[in-house]
Amino acid sequence: MIQKEWENKNLGTVIVKHTDAEKFKVSDMLTVGKEYTLVNETEEYYFVIDNSGKVAGYYKTYFS
Repeated sequence: MIQKEWENKNLGTVIVKHTDAEKFKVSDMLTVGKEYTLVNETEEYYFVIDNSGKVAGYYKTYFS
């Protein structure tokens, strides 16, 4: 489970610019204007430690 190793990584921070999702509700896990620790990145997703305290992947469009 590689995501357990990600919890200790810090590639920088990202700030949420919106939580307007078409398919899924992300407003419970991300707060607009809040800064989150970036632990991994792919072409489409940022993996951050969200409001639940766990690593989760979100589309890059939510962040600035």
